[in-house]
Amino acid sequence: MRAFNAELSKLFSLPGIWLAFLIGAFAPAVITALDSIVQKEEIIAGVSTRLSEVGYIGLALGVQGVIILGVLAVSSEYLTESSESGGGAQITTSLTAVASRLHFLLAKAGAVTVISILLCIVAIMTTVSTTYLILGEYTPAFEWSRLIGAVCYWTFTALLALGITLLTKNGIIPLAVLMINSSLVSFSVLFYKVTKLALYLPDRAGLEMFMFTSDTPFTGNLFDRFHTPFTGGLIMFTWVVVIFIIAAIVFHRRDVAV
Repeated sequence: MRAFNAELSKLFSLPGIWLAFLIGAFAPAVITALDSIVQKEEIIAGVSTRLSEVGYIGLALGVQGVIILGVLAVSSEYLTESSESGGGAQITTSLTAVASRLHFLLAKAGAVTVISILLCIVAIMTTVSTTYLILGEYTPAFEWSRLIGAVCYWTFTALLALGITLLTKNGIIPLAVLMINSSLVSFSVLFYKVTKLALYLPDRAGLEMFMFTSDTPFTGNLFDRFHTPFTGGLIMFTWVVVIFIIAAIVFHRRDVAV
């Protein structure tokens, strides 16, 4: 518990964490607002086909906040401290203060998980409020099962960011790759043009937990439902576990002399 509290304290002391909170809390609402405006026009015109996805799209595309959170949680450990502090990296102090490297990683993962869940809950509140404000009587019902799926998606995304950053020891590469993948060009979309195995990539499988509602058979479209919500979540969770195990092994060997 002491290590967990220490990790929470370190995260809240990082200047960049407040940017993560700001983006995480409001980016989904902004995306939802833009989508809701378009949807309202389509509803009035009688051509709306995506009403059930309103709000959830913002939660799917607005995960940049927890990506920043997961990356910062690890990359901050490798920043060189000031000369007054000895000129070393934070990781040296962190490893000295805990019983084992495994406890250190579990505490860090636990802190990231808790903050990700709370941040997603805030994002859900702003997203739902925005949807009701714009669509009014046309607002679709938000299902608890899908909202819980969104919370899991945000949490798993943050943990993936943490694990990948742990492998690279640098926040720039994982931050750039994950931010681009979640907002501009999804690797799942690119790989799907080559193989249907893209449906098993973590971001695509994870979206099954809350994004796709069609019960019709899979027609070959990337945006049709392929997995059940449980299966999609299980696939994404498996990715998290595998990457975390690999990262833990690499971390133990690489920093064994620290």
